[in-house]
This record gives sequence, structure tokens and C-alpha cells, in this order.
Amino acid sequence: IGPFFLGSPLKIEMGIKLIPPSLDYPLGTDNFGRDMLSRVLTGGRYTLTIGILIVALAFVTGVFFGILAGFVGGMVDTIIMRIVDAILSFPALVLAIALAAAFGPSLQNAMLAVAITMAPQFARVARSQAMAISARLYVEAAQSLGLPKARILIHYILLNSIGPLLVQASLNIGSAILQTSALGFLGIGAQPPMPEWGADVSANLAYARSSPWTIFGPGFSILLTVLAFNLIGDALADWFNPKRRNQKR
Repeated sequence: IGPFFLGSPLKIEMGIKLIPPSLDYPLGTDNFGRDMLSRVLTGGRYTLTIGILIVALAFVTGVFFGILAGFVGGMVDTIIMRIVDAILSFPALVLAIALAAAFGPSLQNAMLAVAITMAPQFARVARSQAMAISARLYVEAAQSLGLPKARILIHYILLNSIGPLLVQASLNIGSAILQTSALGFLGIGAQPPMPEWGADVSANLAYARSSPWTIFGPGFSILLTVLAFNLIGDALADWFNPKRRNQKR
């Protein structure tokens, strides 16, 4: 076959099942004879896409309602934030499991469930930013000039709130990947034979002692990816905070 040959992540070859890592199969094969390196790389493509889509959906929904609540205030703010508080009162992973189980086991339903648990986090950050920025003189000047509220929300409040929201988004991508992998591990996320890190760990868990390489690849990939996005979020927090940026110089 040759060194570092990437086989199909879906092709079943029972004659080469549970082969330990070698030049032909750098991460070995699983119990169906599928190349683990190929499944890890293909699963990474799916997992990163899933994480970004989940955060994008939660970002748009949460920021819209959060900025609206912080800018309008009054009864609108009360209603939106009570709903947000109700969702945040549940642990995120527990709520995601309950929603995914209620929607049915599929990757799309798992993505929707995780997005629902993350949207309130963006709503709270967006609301606090909107309330602080709404008190600035340039916003009051825009209102006194009679500018449309939609323009004020987008050009004055949203654009000036983007820094903390991007930090929250980068941190949430890692959390989204972790939660989606957990749902796949429990069998209510990505379904076999789709290569997905959490589902692959679950499928090979029975061989963890005799063939540990079957769970090492996807498990370590989850660890490194979540760590990477947390470090990106920390770097963005320093970048958008001039005081912390100057302290490191």
C-alpha cells in the first residue's frame, strides 16, 4: 500500500481489522478494518464545520435578541431576559441531551439542540454591550438626529459590540465541538457510518484496552481542537482589550 496511504473512511475490510499503528496505517484500523487516520481527518472536516455552523446560528439568534433587549428595554427586555435566564438555569450539556433526545437522533437535531443552549450566552453578552453603548453620547446624538433605529442598532451598537462577541464566539466553537461530540458519543448525534470524533470514540470504546489506538485518534483530536479554540479566544480577548495588550508588551 505504501507509507501514509489514506484509505476510505467508510470502506469495511474485516481482513485488516484492529491493526496497530504502522507505516501503512499511522493510526491503525478499527473493528471494521477502516483506516483511523482517514476517519479522524474526515471527521475533523465535519466536526469543524458543525462547530462553526452551530456558533453562527447561536450568534445570529442570540445577538439579535440581546441587542434588541438592551436597546429597547422595558417589557421587551424583561420578557427576553426571563426566557434567557430560564434556559441558562439548566446545565448546557444536560439541556442539549434532553433537546436532542426529544428531537430525535440525527446530526441536524443535535446541532439545533446545541445552538439553542448557546444562544442565551450571546444574548446576555450582547445585552450588556447594548446597554453600555446606548448610554454613549454618539448614540444619543444619532437618536436626536432622527436616524432609523435599525441603523443605530447595526452601525452604532452592533459594530461597537463586535469585539466581546467574537471572543465569545471563538470560545463557543470549542464548546460546540465538545457538546456535539458528546451527543455523538451518546448515540443521539451523528449516526454511523459517518466519521465523527465522538461517535468514533463510542463505537470503539469496547476495544479501548486491547486496541487503544482506536479511541486515541478521535479523542486526542477533540482535546487539541477544543484547546486550540480556547487559546484563540484568550488571544482575541487580549487583542480587543488595549490594557491587557499593553501589559504584555
